[in-house]
Amino acid sequence: MRKLKNDELFRKTEEEFKQADKKKITIILDNIRSLNNIGSVFRTADAFLLEQIFLCGITGTPPHNDIRKTAIGAEKTVNWQYFDKTEDAVKLLLEKNYTIYSVEQADKSIKLQDIKISKTEKYALVFGNEVKGVGAEIVNISSGCIEIPQEGTKHSLNISVCAGMVLWEFYKQMMSSV
Repeated sequence: MRKLKNDELFRKTEEEFKQADKKKITIILDNIRSLNNIGSVFRTADAFLLEQIFLCGITGTPPHNDIRKTAIGAEKTVNWQYFDKTEDAVKLLLEKNYTIYSVEQADKSIKLQDIKISKTEKYALVFGNEVKGVGAEIVNISSGCIEIPQEGTKHSLNISVCAGMVLWEFYKQMMSSV
């Protein structure tokens, strides 16, 4: 076994990425404080060829050095839009028939391993603030909540880790579902 060189990975150019058919997943970042977390989510969205990111509230926007540091150029490839209020972003997508899942601990949340998705539907995934999580008003208008089971002493994961796990599950199911 040998490690592949970058030129052997056959990655898309920025233009090819922009022209490619995207997975029907929109990420909504609800008041994310850390610019590094925002950059990491851009990079994950690029890796899985996702549709777009909605940056809401206090969530920082490109161009910014700290976003660029972790996005490594993905802030140039992934479509994004800014909203003053997360609620406006969610309502816009609901009007366009997206299924909205807040990634949050809630009384009727679906465990990540139990979620069943279809590649023919459009989804939006809301990831919340590093301290407060997804706002209650957003949880209330979401189609449902997804929760990552945790057994340790902490009751949350870093938002970029959480996004990676949830987005991988959606990507995996979209690639294998009929």
